[in-house]
Amino acid sequence: MQQIFLFLYRLRAFILFLILELLALGIIFTHNSPQGAVYFNSSNKFTGRLLSSKNNFVSYFTLYSTNKALAEKNASLLNRLDRMTPVADSAYFALDSTLSNNYNFWSARVINNSINLSQNFITLDKGKVDGVVEGMGVFNEQGIIGRVKGTSNHFSSVISLLHTDLLISSKIKATEVFGSIKWDGINSSEAKLLYVPRHVMVEPGQEIVTSGYNAVFPEGIPVGKVKEVSYGNETNYLDITISLGADFSKLNFVYLVKNDLREEMDSLEIEMVNPNQ
Repeated sequence: MQQIFLFLYRLRAFILFLILELLALGIIFTHNSPQGAVYFNSSNKFTGRLLSSKNNFVSYFTLYSTNKALAEKNASLLNRLDRMTPVADSAYFALDSTLSNNYNFWSARVINNSINLSQNFITLDKGKVDGVVEGMGVFNEQGIIGRVKGTSNHFSSVISLLHTDLLISSKIKATEVFGSIKWDGINSSEAKLLYVPRHVMVEPGQEIVTSGYNAVFPEGIPVGKVKEVSYGNETNYLDITISLGADFSKLNFVYLVKNDLREEMDSLEIEMVNPNQ
């Protein structure tokens, strides 16, 4: 302590100078408008930059919780929107509302993902305790992601759209012509639209969406856009390459969709395939 006092005593002249200097500056800024305005603006600018840097630093560490909350809110809004939108028809009946209420939505976070295999899978942080079941569709704001293959209590595995065995029923939005999306195992940003007849006029840039013909996805979820069209080697169908809407290298939060009437639809179709059973 004595050393500190001795140090301050040796600097007494300099410390007195600083005090008088600050006092003089205070008098100048207080009693002179131009100098006061410069000081006020400069201090505000410095403080603003400091607070902005602090806010950016804090916001960086809260991005996950913010994104999670937004994803959950969007899933809730999707549920509400699905219930508020009547089935497109020439007339609307109260009974039709049951058809628009058969889809439910959840949000989930991607915790594992692959894009470099021929059969890629994705792992989500939601499972049985969250209501996730096998067969649910998975998508995000950009497009289709895949379909739930299996679940544990707290996690679920998803067959990625980048899987050579997965087919997604889709259609050309402008013409309502339907086909099936299948990945050819080559480019993670492209896929093929199969089973479109050769006589159909298909142009690059046309939007591809889900058809709603299966029990997994509702109608109208984006899939991608037509990139190239050729006659190919097949005699009956066009060779159509589409650019996928979803960027599978940057997956973070996704949505799961469940069709509550899927079992009923599947059982009816099975009966049609096997009429004698």
